[in-house]
Amino acid sequence: FFALAAAAGLGIVWRTGLWWLIAVGAACILAAWFYTGGKRPYGYAGLGELFVFAFFGIVATAGTTFVLAGTVTAESWIAGAAIGVMACAALMVNNIRDLAQDKLAGKRTLAVRLGDRASRISYAVFMLLPFVLLAFFVIFYANAYLVYFALLAALPAVGITLTAKTAPELVIALRLTALTALAFGLGLGWAIAF
Repeated sequence: FFALAAAAGLGIVWRTGLWWLIAVGAACILAAWFYTGGKRPYGYAGLGELFVFAFFGIVATAGTTFVLAGTVTAESWIAGAAIGVMACAALMVNNIRDLAQDKLAGKRTLAVRLGDRASRISYAVFMLLPFVLLAFFVIFYANAYLVYFALLAALPAVGITLTAKTAPELVIALRLTALTALAFGLGLGWAIAF
């Protein structure tokens, strides 16, 4: 998949002539590799959410906007932040599920560092913050309010995560998190486009 991503990135660089994007692509591949690779994976040092926010949110969204439009707008930064924190939520609920095993294995994920209760609260913040950021889009885009329907998946995910006692419950929350992110992203894209 690294090779496929690199090939796609090189195609974009060739098409746009933005040769500095090779450095961005290399940073993305290195960030993906060192999440769990190398002697000191940063994913096991409590930095996973920071890198997920940066690369899955800001770099992906603002970078795509720049490649397509030649500029980065306020919408790009805010949408990138919204999607980035949802990606953090997915990582957090996954790490809450694995908290006990990670602690025993010496993995110091953010969930291990924060502890069970604070991790669950952090997850709720990560899941709900994008809907606060959505208010910006509602002001400027007539259909953006429809994205609030993604709360139909987000709120149950938060409720499950805050009260879950078993790993299968957290897997359901993880699935609802992914569904929320998909609905939010597609809905927001549609609202901006139309």
